Amino acid sequence: MTWQDGEVRELKENKYILIDDEPCKIVEITTSKPGKHGEAKARIVAMGVFDGQKRSVVYPTKHKVKVPIIEKKTAQILSISQNEGLFMDMETFEQFNIPIPDEFKGRAASGVEVEYWESMGKRKLMRV
Repeated sequence: MTWQDGEVRELKENKYILIDDEPCKIVEITTSKPGKHGEAKARIVAMGVFDGQKRSVVYPTKHKVKVPIIEKKTAQILSISQNEGLFMDMETFEQFNIPIPDEFKGRAASGVEVEYWESMGKRKLMRV
């Protein structure tokens, strides 16, 4: 299981939520007052961690939501080809490929240790 249950009223900006089975970082959260016969609602605007897409949802504040568990790990770059690198996890020694974002191209080289995030079976290079 790479997520846990939570309630909308427990969420805050800069925390994470699953929207359409995609881990997203909450950018904005606004709540409305309860109506005469209804309950308070929250509008959540979030950015996808792995795909960068903006998503928004509206839920009652007592609604159950899934909160992704994002693991922050270190790896070493073994080799680089085109826009992708071969990495080795520093704890498990597992080897895998991750695309290298343009912002890290100048600093990414064989032997360099990097930070990557893993959640919901996806990985992303975060820091070189």
